[in-house]
Amino acid sequence: MAKKAKKPDGEEEGEAKPAKKGGILGLLKNRIVIGVVGLALVGGGGAFAAMKMGMIGGGEHKDEAAAEHADAPTAGEKKTVAFVDLPEMMVNLDSKDRPQYLKVKIALEVGEEKVSADIQPMMPRVLDTFQTYMRQLRPSDLEGSAGLFRLKEELTRRVNVAVYPAKVDAVLFKEIVVQ
Repeated sequence: MAKKAKKPDGEEEGEAKPAKKGGILGLLKNRIVIGVVGLALVGGGGAFAAMKMGMIGGGEHKDEAAAEHADAPTAGEKKTVAFVDLPEMMVNLDSKDRPQYLKVKIALEVGEEKVSADIQPMMPRVLDTFQTYMRQLRPSDLEGSAGLFRLKEELTRRVNVAVYPAKVDAVLFKEIVVQ
């Protein structure tokens, strides 16, 4: 038998060179597959946690939302709302530099006329509660919409304490001026 000639790198002429497995493209494909699988696991875990916390999909909060919608009026019926106007109030704010004043006109939103009649005898208590609270405010407490929102929420909380068992749904500012 004739010997096969050897190439300079030590391989014989008749043998086929084995192909490299993977190479750069194979390594890149493996990393992409691992990355996609990892991303799917993290995303699935995040979605599961969001559903458990009720951020998506309803979760446990579905019953609360259904209860809120049960109270809401349907298309055919209208919810009755009544308003109780308070007299215009002017209070001096807690200011160190120069005297500053807050002038407000407020209306109370209640669910029905009967509640507004229940609130009328309590009006001196409501006005006293508002006056004493607003006198301790600083001008910086009323800056921006966030400041007015906090004031509205605090006044709503205080008026509900003052008129209990009646309930006020919201405090509405008809006019508000800081001088």
